[in-house]
Amino acid sequence: MGLSEENLIGLILALVSSGFIGASFIIKKQGLKRAAAVSGVRAGVGGYYYLLEPLWWVGMIIMIVGEVANFVAYAFAPAVLVTPLGALSIIMSATLAQLILKEKLHQFGILGCVMCIIGSVIVVIHAPKEQPIKSVLEIWDMATQPAFLAYVGSIIVLVFILVFHFVPRCGHTNVLVYTGICSLMGSLTVMSVKALGTSLKLTFEGENQLIYSETWFFMLVVAVCVIMQMNYLNKALDTFNTAVVSPIYYAMFTTLTILASVIMFKDWDGQSEGTIVSEICGFIVVLSGTILLHATKEFERSCSFRGSAPSSPSLSVRLYNGNEDCFLKHDEENGSPSESIHGGKMDPSERDVLSDDNMHQKILMKP
Repeated sequence: MGLSEENLIGLILALVSSGFIGASFIIKKQGLKRAAAVSGVRAGVGGYYYLLEPLWWVGMIIMIVGEVANFVAYAFAPAVLVTPLGALSIIMSATLAQLILKEKLHQFGILGCVMCIIGSVIVVIHAPKEQPIKSVLEIWDMATQPAFLAYVGSIIVLVFILVFHFVPRCGHTNVLVYTGICSLMGSLTVMSVKALGTSLKLTFEGENQLIYSETWFFMLVVAVCVIMQMNYLNKALDTFNTAVVSPIYYAMFTTLTILASVIMFKDWDGQSEGTIVSEICGFIVVLSGTILLHATKEFERSCSFRGSAPSSPSLSVRLYNGNEDCFLKHDEENGSPSESIHGGKMDPSERDVLSDDNMHQKILMKP
């Protein structure tokens, strides 16, 4: 299926956006690490010193540029086309993580990146042509249909459960908690962004949509959702390995966004079953690539999936100076603890070793 002119514009903007966003992940994480080393309080445990770190702001500005390009892309092309192209951000992030953060990328991880590209191409080829929208009131009617209201209600309930139940209990040990919140809110963000972007596009074309309260409501929803996403994304990046956060966040966010778009904007209406199946297959290839990239990533399991809050600010500083993303490295050959923070083996009285499913060891430092 050939791309329309508007779909082509959306495609180009989406690719540019993914490149910028992927790079911003690495720059922001460097800023988070510097801020934690100076203040002794990590963003993952409530620290906000990164707001004074220039490097974090550089990453934030780059991300904003990418998000603006993404914002405009949604005004020209359907979410089913734009969202899967975020796979490029994974490739960019994984590559820069290996070059800058020294987070090793396995050969099968490279295969995962290739699969992301192939899947994205399949999605682009079979992307649906969007139905023309003449007013924000049409989008409001779509947003208030029973099916989409049920979706929104489910998202809000899940976010509340994650924030108030799971974050205090396992937010720092399970990467799915923070990324889950980001992804759930992200699907609502995209729908509001598309609604707002379409409204502004119509306004620039001469049909003023700012006179409608619905336009301002969508703008408010965008602001609230983006703030929540940025807050929990910072926590995820600071607590877990970047190469783990990126693909999991992408997979969850893309799945939920496509689902929301299909419900709200009826993206698949008018498409043949074969075309829809091809889109789904392309999306599955993309997801498989992200899973492969995640599963074969050479990282310390005990540090990537088992974050741990520092026992004191001074300890946090020492750990950040001595290690990249992990609190304590484990010997890769015999599974025993490696050299301690003080340069030698730790005294047995300074730690308690707990077994966890016979696979991980958590070392609890006493102040």
